Amino acid sequence: MTTSPYRSNCGCDGKPHRIDTHHHIFPPSYLVKERDRILAPAPGYTKQLTEWTPQKAIDEMDRNGVATAVTSISTPGIWFGNAEQTRVLARECNEYAATMSGEHKGRFGIFAALPLPDVDNSLKEIAYALDVLGVDGFGLVTNYGDVMPGDPRLAPVFDELNRRKAVVYFHPTAAHCCINHGTGLPPAILEFPFDTTRAISSLLCSGTLSRCPDIRFIFSHGGGTLPMLAGRIARVLTVRKELAEKVPLGAMHEFRKLHYDMVSINTAAAFQAVRSLAEIPQLLFGSDFPYWSPSVAVEELSQLGLTEQEVCDIERNNALRLLPRLGTAMKANDGKN
Repeated sequence: MTTSPYRSNCGCDGKPHRIDTHHHIFPPSYLVKERDRILAPAPGYTKQLTEWTPQKAIDEMDRNGVATAVTSISTPGIWFGNAEQTRVLARECNEYAATMSGEHKGRFGIFAALPLPDVDNSLKEIAYALDVLGVDGFGLVTNYGDVMPGDPRLAPVFDELNRRKAVVYFHPTAAHCCINHGTGLPPAILEFPFDTTRAISSLLCSGTLSRCPDIRFIFSHGGGTLPMLAGRIARVLTVRKELAEKVPLGAMHEFRKLHYDMVSINTAAAFQAVRSLAEIPQLLFGSDFPYWSPSVAVEELSQLGLTEQEVCDIERNNALRLLPRLGTAMKANDGKN
């Protein structure tokens, strides 16, 4: 059964109500400078990416009852080995996102990019993004040239994000070690879920998750393969004292605090695996636009046997609790979409 894009138990009176927390943008300067790198991980998506515009995003949102999309830079991110170029690109992408959000009030939130693994400039960009641009959080990738997020060199960045009580959204990319394995499948199919799990494990075993309890983390694609491996990871921490000391409340406690988006969690088995770690309030609607239409996520969510209230919480309410500025912006724009 196909669900009407405006059908909702969210009290939105038939207006667009969904909040898309996994929604990508392609600022013109980013596409011009890094076109080949951007297109390489996404064979078959050249048209969607190179012809992306804010208006096309809004049109697709309107067709599928999406009130607001929180934008981020997708794989491959902005780090290509040159710190100065990355600093410039981060600022350009963040200012573009802020301008787009300002021109289409209430329609776009912002997960700002950081010029990691450059710590000093990342700290400066955190301040600029929050204090000047007013972003909703930060969009990171799961590794930076094989520097994992739990690397001790990045600790000052996560400590500052914790001090700011920031929302930090992670999108996967492929580690250099783990591509071209001869399956014929693109890295996005197998490697992205595993790199998400590596990133979470890195944050866990470095003590970052325990040390930074005020960061609200979001991980794409239901946490990748974490739901299947969480028990194995938790068990080894019980016999590895040097790891257990960094996770005093235990691995499962930390995993259950995380938020997970629902992109690609499109089967009962995958959804039940995520639910073994996360309660409904930890789950968020996402589309992966422009790679996929939001209609795919809407339809898949409707097939999971959830109550109307659970669907409404995933599609809207959970994001509003996590990102309250969105609700203010949406109310200010009520009736103007």
